[in-house]
Amino acid sequence: MDAIELLLTRQSTPRLTAPAPDANQLKIILDAAIRVPDHGALAPWEFIIATGDGLNTLADIFVNAAKTNGSDEDFVNKAKGMPMRAPMVITVVAKTQDHPKVPVLEQQIAAGCATMAMQQAAFALGLGAVWRTGDFAFDANVNAALGLKAQDQIVGFLYVGTPAVAAPKKPQKDGSQYARYL
Repeated sequence: MDAIELLLTRQSTPRLTAPAPDANQLKIILDAAIRVPDHGALAPWEFIIATGDGLNTLADIFVNAAKTNGSDEDFVNKAKGMPMRAPMVITVVAKTQDHPKVPVLEQQIAAGCATMAMQQAAFALGLGAVWRTGDFAFDANVNAALGLKAQDQIVGFLYVGTPAVAAPKKPQKDGSQYARYL
């Protein structure tokens, strides 16, 4: 798949199954992530990978956060199943720092770009991925359980695996309808 085809055909794949990326595929996915624009070479990201028992750990983290926040039983049960929607979940964290030339927002955007690059790499490898956020991305209990610092921000949970079904091709859109010239 060439780069233009990737950019014009990439899509989220919400229905995922095993197998997860193998070690070589995961290396490519992670290497793609750190090639994104990174002003100041700050590497403002961390990738927390959950597979196997790690998915159970992430589920426990979500359940504990939901219970601590007073969620009803239905949501607690939903939270337990969230990490099980794929054989791998990569929690992408913006690890920001004070910098005179690189604002925190720019560092968070770089981590977001890393997430997109990982999704694109997975797609190029014939895998599927979907980037999700939700309340747990902004939950102090989840952050604490993952050992994050106060200034750290989860930018998303990237669910990665093998597409369970062939996704229908989405129609091409005209990007120029969102552009204007000065």
